[in-house]
Amino acid sequence: MRISYDSEVDALYIRLIEGEQQCRVVQLTDEVALNIGPNESLVGIEILDARNVLGKGDLPQIVVDNLPFRAA
Repeated sequence: MRISYDSEVDALYIRLIEGEQQCRVVQLTDEVALNIGPNESLVGIEILDARNVLGKGDLPQIVVDNLPFRAA
């Protein structure tokens, strides 16, 4: 998983599956969209106007619990 933030456009992208993927976009709100890949897998989440959507001006601390991972 990779999380990237672009402060110039205030957009946050959470990539759950690495690599090039052919995706369709499911727009949840004006600010939040899901990228759905092959076999209906969730590839990524895009959040526009991220500071407002996620934290009333400040991006919140991110905590990940019980998620197994492998070192890159």
